[in-house]
This record gives sequence, C-alpha cells and structure tokens, in this order.
Amino acid sequence: MLISYFHTSEAVPAVLGPAEGGPDAAVVIDVLRATTTIAWSLQNGAEAIQAFADLAELETAAAAWPAQQRLRAGERGGQRVAGYDLGNSPLAVTPDLVGGKRIFMSTTNGTRSLAAVRAVPLLVTAALPNRTAVARRLLERGCERVWIVGSGWEGDYSLEDSLAAGAVASAAMELAVAPHVGVSCGNDEMLAALALWQRWRLDTETCLRAASHGQRLLGLGDHDADFACCAAVDTLEIVPIQAEPGVLRAS
Repeated sequence: MLISYFHTSEAVPAVLGPAEGGPDAAVVIDVLRATTTIAWSLQNGAEAIQAFADLAELETAAAAWPAQQRLRAGERGGQRVAGYDLGNSPLAVTPDLVGGKRIFMSTTNGTRSLAAVRAVPLLVTAALPNRTAVARRLLERGCERVWIVGSGWEGDYSLEDSLAAGAVASAAMELAVAPHVGVSCGNDEMLAALALWQRWRLDTETCLRAASHGQRLLGLGDHDADFACCAAVDTLEIVPIQAEPGVLRAS
C-alpha cells in the first residue's frame, strides 16, 4: 500500500481512476472537528451524514427530507450557523438527538475535502478516535494507492490534520503482516506527517491546542470537552464510508 498525504483539498491532484494510476481509496480528515463529529454521529445511531460544501445546496436537499427524520448541521468560522440544529461539536450528537436521523452537514473545511475526492472508489473519513479502525479497513480491502486528505483551514496547512494523517499511516504500518512491510509513503508530506505523529502521539491534546485552529477555538469559548474528545486515540471502531455520492454511513 502506497499512502500519500495532501494537506488541503486545494492540494489534491485531479482524481484519475485506479487503472490510470489514481487512488483506489481516499481518507478525509478534519480533526477539529468535522470528521470526529461524523464518526460520533454514526456511532450514536445517525442514519447517515450527507455532506455539502454549499449551504444553499444543503437547504434544498434537507427540505426534501421528512422533517422529523433530519437535522441540519452547519458551521462557519468555528461557530454554528444561525438557525441550524447543530454546529460541529462531537459532544452535541447524542443518541437521543441523532438516532435514526439523517444529518445534512456543511462545515468550513471538511465537507470541501469530501467533495474533492468524491469520485474515488473507496472514500472514508478518519479522526484520531477511529484511526486504527480506518487503517484496518484499508488493509482488509487490499487498497494499493491511498490518498489521505487533510482539510486544513481555508486552504492553509493544518497541524492537527497532519497529526491524524500520520496516526492513520502509522496504524497501517503496525497492522501490516510484518512491520513496515507492504505499507510505504508516497510523498514527503506523508513522511513529515509520520514524524509529527511520533513527536506528539503520547500528548495529542497538547498538539491540538497548540495548532492555529485550536487557538482559534480557544478564542471562541470553552471547548475543553471537544478538545478531549477529538484528541482521544482509538476510542471508536466505526468507519464512516461513502455509500453514495456525498452520503456517509457506518461500516
């Protein structure tokens, strides 16, 4: 398995089919907080997450869904969109609220990354809580070329997403039949992400708080519980997978 890392959706090359040398799997990461929230939503019983880069498109799709079976989750600049049911906190998606419902989601960065690799045959999302579960799924599927896509912040590099990219790649290497056999880095960005993971793997929350987006969240109010949730490693076995274009379900 050859794993390459692209630190924002803007850095992702044009998606070619596997026969033309493109990836057979893509992993989208937005640690603070979209892919953590997606994983916990599905863990807590949401029927599906339908992702949108554009709020107007979200509104149209949500309006066509039965009102009692839908929730709208919108985040811009780290804060909930006015009038929406949810923002982007993994603590808000409790079983009582999300169970059996479809969540129509749009965030500042994460949902744009999902759109960038929507055409890849296997598309999953990862965060620190489910990093080993995702790595295991990639190996079980026999993936040969994997793109990990960090969501960044409005086109800029993201420390916390790179940390999680290294965490996923490291887990894949650990799970391979022999250590580091059959799993290799496809670019220097992936090597750097692995080095970042080795530096911070025992203190992930400090890394998240030190990152520029972590500092941004701290400036918006008390997000201590969100930081703890997003920094937790290997607490979930859920793997969100694209079941149809733009729609993620538990697997």
